[in-house]
Amino acid sequence: MFFEGLGTFLVVIIILVIVLAIVSSCVRIVPQARALVVERLGGYLGTYGVGLHILVPFIDRVARKVDLREQVEDFPPQPVITKDNVTMMIDTVVFYYITDPKLYAYGVERPLQAIENLTATTLRNIIGDLELDETLTSRETINAKMQESLDIATDPWGIKVTRVELKNIMPPAAIQEAMEKQMKAERERRESILRAEGEKKSMILVAEGHKESAVLNAQAEKEAAILRAEAEREKKIKEAEGQAEAIRTVQMAQADGIRFIKEAGADNAVLQLKSLEAFAAAANGKATKIIIPSEIQGIAGLVKSIAEVAGTEKAEMPEK
Repeated sequence: MFFEGLGTFLVVIIILVIVLAIVSSCVRIVPQARALVVERLGGYLGTYGVGLHILVPFIDRVARKVDLREQVEDFPPQPVITKDNVTMMIDTVVFYYITDPKLYAYGVERPLQAIENLTATTLRNIIGDLELDETLTSRETINAKMQESLDIATDPWGIKVTRVELKNIMPPAAIQEAMEKQMKAERERRESILRAEGEKKSMILVAEGHKESAVLNAQAEKEAAILRAEAEREKKIKEAEGQAEAIRTVQMAQADGIRFIKEAGADNAVLQLKSLEAFAAAANGKATKIIIPSEIQGIAGLVKSIAEVAGTEKAEMPEK
């Protein structure tokens, strides 16, 4: 009896566990940025978004869980050949997100592998039209072309490619060595140009310094000559003014003497005596020739007459 009761209890427990398992399998909670592609009896039923969803046991099933967030796939390096027949390895990084879970589930069998193969073929097509130097300097152009091509190709799969980046471009070792030598030669050339330009600027600055020095010296010499000329002119002006002042003083003295003679009421005899004195003063000079005016002769006769009169008067005077 005990064993029968225990067996019944175990059966009930097993049934409850099975029921709970079935119920739990039928209840789906979809988190944020997720989606469930659900099939009923093998056919597409719908896409379940965020929230609680109940599935019909043994009839409905989740065909695919889809992540709606933007995803990144780093594909391994792919060998590509440039237009000038240089083989290099390039690896790419693709950014994408799923726009339609139904198309993503049923559009292509292995979406990531399809994107990888499509990326490799697109990259080979683009690089095949470019030379090595263009490939190394046209990353932005290559990225834009690949993004456009992949976005168009993956649209039927419910995938939106937002960005494609060339992660590494690895030329062959010989090409890398040649590029390094070229870069070294270019750096040396730039160094030589910079050194030559520096020397040129230095020589120009030195020449400009000499030029400015010569100009300043010439200006200084010019100003000195002007100052010397002005000083000489001022000297001559002062000397001329001094001579003029001396002549003016002499003339004024002579004029004063004549005025005093006139004021003293001197007659012609006195004036003739003054003239004789002036003649005597001139005769005492170093002149070798003296021109005697005609009036002097009269003055001399007058003097002689005066002397005779004076002698007669002296003889007639009585002795005391």
